[in-house]
Amino acid sequence: MNNDKIKYWDVDSILVDLCVVGGGMAGLCAALAAARNGLQVVLVQDRPVLGGNASSEIRMWICGAHGSDNKEGGILEEILLDNLYYNPNLNFTIWDHVLYGKCLEEKNLKVLLNCSVQDVVMENNRIVAVRAWHLTRQCGVEINALLFADCSGDSILRKSGAEVRWGRESRAEFGESHAPEYPDRKTMGNSILIQLREVDQHFPFIAPCWAYTYTEADLPHRQLTPTGNNFWWLEVGGVKDTIADADTIRDELIRMAYGVWALIKNHPDGRGHRWELDWIGSLPGKRENVRYVGDHILTQNDVEAEGRFEDRVAYGGWSMDDHHPEAIKYPGEPTIFHPAPVPYGIPYRCLYSRNVANLFFAGRNISATHMAMSSTRVMASCALMGQAVGTAAAIAVQKGLMPRGVYEKCMPELQSTLINQDSYQPWCSRRIPEPCQSAGLIASIGDAEVLRNGVERDLAGADNGWWGCAGDKVTYTWNDPVPVRVVRLVLDSDFTLNKRMLCCYPKDQKPVAMPAMLARDFEIEFCDVTGKWTTAVVIRDNRRRLVVIPLTVAGVTGCRLCITRSWGGARSHIFAFDCH
Repeated sequence: MNNDKIKYWDVDSILVDLCVVGGGMAGLCAALAAARNGLQVVLVQDRPVLGGNASSEIRMWICGAHGSDNKEGGILEEILLDNLYYNPNLNFTIWDHVLYGKCLEEKNLKVLLNCSVQDVVMENNRIVAVRAWHLTRQCGVEINALLFADCSGDSILRKSGAEVRWGRESRAEFGESHAPEYPDRKTMGNSILIQLREVDQHFPFIAPCWAYTYTEADLPHRQLTPTGNNFWWLEVGGVKDTIADADTIRDELIRMAYGVWALIKNHPDGRGHRWELDWIGSLPGKRENVRYVGDHILTQNDVEAEGRFEDRVAYGGWSMDDHHPEAIKYPGEPTIFHPAPVPYGIPYRCLYSRNVANLFFAGRNISATHMAMSSTRVMASCALMGQAVGTAAAIAVQKGLMPRGVYEKCMPELQSTLINQDSYQPWCSRRIPEPCQSAGLIASIGDAEVLRNGVERDLAGADNGWWGCAGDKVTYTWNDPVPVRVVRLVLDSDFTLNKRMLCCYPKDQKPVAMPAMLARDFEIEFCDVTGKWTTAVVIRDNRRRLVVIPLTVAGVTGCRLCITRSWGGARSHIFAFDCH
């Protein structure tokens, strides 16, 4: 991509394959997936950092499906592993740059930070360009693209005339038992987060004069303790317009945050005496406002029925976490965790517009009712949707299709591509490539046949991987020579390990180690027709769960994986090893 071609509005502007608007976890994963699958991509983010609600500006931890068996893999897991490798002390500034660094690695991806979309250009029912203002360059930018993905959360590309929804549906509209009796414009509110650091000496906290004053009686059902708490319930705005009233909401949240911390820090029982206010946000995190309408609207009933759609491309598994719109002013429980199955499928038809032909979306603005969105909105689920959208966009461009055309003609290809790129699809197993199906398979220890079951994670107590110590090997052999173009590995990155950023920093906080059973060093060897084995690939300090090694090897009769070292465990755990 020639970055010099990005021009002011009154000069010719660029044409790319895909423009992604919004650099949260959904938009980041969409842009990375599209770029890796061959598209020229521009990612437009209106903030100075990526990550959205997970960034250093807001600092919400990344939640997703409950249970380690259902942990989100793919690009999100790759990012989290990079963070452990580069940022073991879980510093938020470094986390921001881990996210940005993933974009710098992609030659097909250009990121425009501090760039806010202001308008769209339409032809018939398609977006042909977005117009934005670049704050730091102080200029206008026009980006022309074949396809657009709105991952902004606030659905800024609704300016295209795309059909949208706002607020809560009535119970009768979709037969949702948890919905209110009558529809309204109420939403879940915004939150501002605070972070604490443990200290040795107590100094009373002096709140500013404009902060609110609270007693415990003012805040029933709120967790007024300094540990294990990211203060998500510091929330307001659900009865306002969380876009138009954003400044008013922010000001109220800051007053609330200082008042709540003063209550905790200076409490006579001493609960806050060992903690100091380390950081307080200035940018509230949003939960809900505008949702697009796609070819399918996901409902509470779809979620409860496990979402077993034929076109599922992502999944959720967080409870339907429905915050009361009155938020902190509501005296009851701040949220209701309505049960949801783990996992449940999210269909592709919820990720593109019903009436704007070339518009995708991913994140908290997908085609869903308020009740379904109360579960799908969490960031790990949004990241899966983003990866699905970026991958679908690549297929659309390659086939000359619009988003709906991918649904009509290419769903098996989209689903298999996602599986091959480690985006787990529940109730599906991966098809093992033909050369590996017909090959002999042996291991120096244990039974390696599990590597051909197509299941690339442990499920329901079943061990779907092979364990090997340093020096152990797994070998494929063929009677007749075969070419090898790709070696693909899926390694165990320990889905039970909590890889999310911290909400408070205790004094004894230790650096977070890489997953102990993840293979750190290994080699790939090939056997030629004479029976001679040669080392073709040496990998050191691997930090990936999915390892794809492109090769050009002709006429081999064997391929061998040799484990050299783990990240500290006695053995490494391997879920997949195959050749294409």
